[in-house]
Amino acid sequence: MWNRPTLHDVIQARGRIAPYVWRTPLHHYLTLDELLDAEVWVKHENHQRLGAFKMRGGINLLSQLTDAEKRRGVITASSGNHGQSIAYAAGILGIKCIVCVPEGANPGKVESIQSLGAQVIHHGPYFDITNEYAERLAKEEGYRYVHAVNEPMLIAGVATYTLEILEDLPDVDYIIVPLGGGSGACGTCIVAKSVNPDIKIIAVQAESAQAAYRSWKTGKIATAPMESVAEGLATGKGYELPQSILRDLLDDFILVSDEEMEQAIVMHLEKTHNLTEHAGAASLAGALKMKDRLHGKKIALIMSGGNLSLDHLKAALG
Repeated sequence: MWNRPTLHDVIQARGRIAPYVWRTPLHHYLTLDELLDAEVWVKHENHQRLGAFKMRGGINLLSQLTDAEKRRGVITASSGNHGQSIAYAAGILGIKCIVCVPEGANPGKVESIQSLGAQVIHHGPYFDITNEYAERLAKEEGYRYVHAVNEPMLIAGVATYTLEILEDLPDVDYIIVPLGGGSGACGTCIVAKSVNPDIKIIAVQAESAQAAYRSWKTGKIATAPMESVAEGLATGKGYELPQSILRDLLDDFILVSDEEMEQAIVMHLEKTHNLTEHAGAASLAGALKMKDRLHGKKIALIMSGGNLSLDHLKAALG
């Protein structure tokens, strides 16, 4: 149903989105070196405009819509960061935008989506229910539906941060990336494996929301309970396009608990002086679980976003 994005698509995306996104820093931390007994670098997508990597994909996708699609307007579902991405891109391009979010979504992210000019609709207890509602509204009202994951040009857009990693750290051994729906991990796989197939790509997902992990392990699209507090990893099923890419290119998959992600949030505050949300801390939590394999290696951790609510920060610190 979809054409997989290629390295060529990613390179084209970089030029397309360059006026609207920042090249985020890749920093080396001696304190993390000591913790993991490796050379540890962090890709700070939490420093991106809107505080997360997703906006790279939204601009790349919406800028390529037809005039007819732009006139129809767009609708999407999101737990937060993807919604900000689509709202931001729609605002730049003058496109009507509706973002459906789960009830109880991160209030800071919802406020940001609204401030970017999008209409927000609260529906359903978690992402997959919200997504079904958005898809139904698209059919009924004629909007251009934007899936949060099954969109090749979203993946090509977010993959641009991996281009930056390989330019800054060409001899990286491991890239460890959080995985919810899978767009970020797929983008990392496509770029890294095209440039150097020896680079190991490790995905990290919440063990209490492991649908993508089960899909990858079994080779079939699977569902699983979504009970994690990590809203950036909050999906209840696997998705066809990313799973087809991950099955071919991903080296391994690690599951981490909510408690391990909260510990990693606090570790980042202490050792890198950065605030990250649960998903952004998942890469460090995953690295700690596979520490023995990382001895002496050069690794890049993806801090995918920093949009942590105050309630979640208080819980992590507690």
